[in-house]
Amino acid sequence: MTVTDPQDGVVHDASFAAFLAQVQQVTNLTDWPLADAVKENVLVYQGEAVRAACREPERRRALLAEWARLFMDGPGVVVIANAYEDTAPLDTATALFEDMIAEQHRASKAAQADHFAKAGANDRVWNALEKHGLRDPENFADYFGNEAIALVCESWLGPGYQVTAQVNRVNPGGEAQSAHRDYHLGFMTPEQMSAFPSHIHALSPVLTLQGAIAHCDMPLETGPTLYLPYSQQFTDGYLLFSGEQYQGYFNEHRRQLALSKGDAVFFNPAVMHAAGANRTADRYRLANLLQVSSAMGRAMEWVDRHTLCEKLYKVLLKRKRAGQLDAGIEAAVIAATAEGYSFPTSLDHNPPVGGLAPVTQAELFARALVEDLDETEFLAKLSAHTVRQHRAIASDPAI
Repeated sequence: MTVTDPQDGVVHDASFAAFLAQVQQVTNLTDWPLADAVKENVLVYQGEAVRAACREPERRRALLAEWARLFMDGPGVVVIANAYEDTAPLDTATALFEDMIAEQHRASKAAQADHFAKAGANDRVWNALEKHGLRDPENFADYFGNEAIALVCESWLGPGYQVTAQVNRVNPGGEAQSAHRDYHLGFMTPEQMSAFPSHIHALSPVLTLQGAIAHCDMPLETGPTLYLPYSQQFTDGYLLFSGEQYQGYFNEHRRQLALSKGDAVFFNPAVMHAAGANRTADRYRLANLLQVSSAMGRAMEWVDRHTLCEKLYKVLLKRKRAGQLDAGIEAAVIAATAEGYSFPTSLDHNPPVGGLAPVTQAELFARALVEDLDETEFLAKLSAHTVRQHRAIASDPAI
């Protein structure tokens, strides 16, 4: 089925036509009574007004509702100008993060694998939240004791949300990322995504919230994040956004907002977005990227899947070697036994080499059966994987 775009007369397939109808919406300030301005089709709120709302129950509830509507049905992106009234905690944290980056360089860890960008194109500090809190708990308390940031997280995820953080420094000459959606489904290959039913594609965006705290002034030439407002409404985006037609539209129509130190931007993870290119010769653009997760995205019980894998591998290997293991039965047993998801993990020790996400325990288990590894070989690989997956970072030189 094809549709003709009334704006330019171009004929598109039905999916792309639906996408265009969504991303060509225009943000009207009158629809958002608590916002201060619309810039680049994105809503901007003043930090002072947000902090005041936190102390007024009725206005607080109104802002929570407005932001929830904004992330779901509005442009999907919100900027909180002056989210930090006092930027001194940011300066202290910046110094900590730059020390960590320098230590990674000395340890030859600078060119680690990255999401949606070439390894080494920028500098990352994985699990910056934990490293920050262990190095300087006083500054951590000052930094995250921010009501505006807490309120925007609550607006989308409700109470009990969990924060993680990854510092990203885009260095002079650093290239832009490819346009993408984010965690969860956005960290999968098209083949992996397509295995999930359509309702999961609609569910994934409500499980997380993306955020970025500007640790320095970010004029456009330094490459602040590029966005395509309203693109979170396009449910098929996880599967289709990597296509040439969508990437081309993004490159022509994406929006970009300059930020000042102390500003924060938050967005629905399904918004098509990408870090911009740093076109300067001497400016380092440093942001703390917040990945905030719903409290409900967890299993009911903790299961020692490592030990289960140890026990079940010998059973399945024996049956496989005896020709008594059907492929469907094998897959079902592995699914009930092993961890089938890459996260959470220690990205310092378990980076997404060769893909967007590290190898799962279930993939390791299945691969060992294909390779007919004996029990000792499998246990060695399983132990090494568990160490990479869950290794405590206390011995990491970045702390």
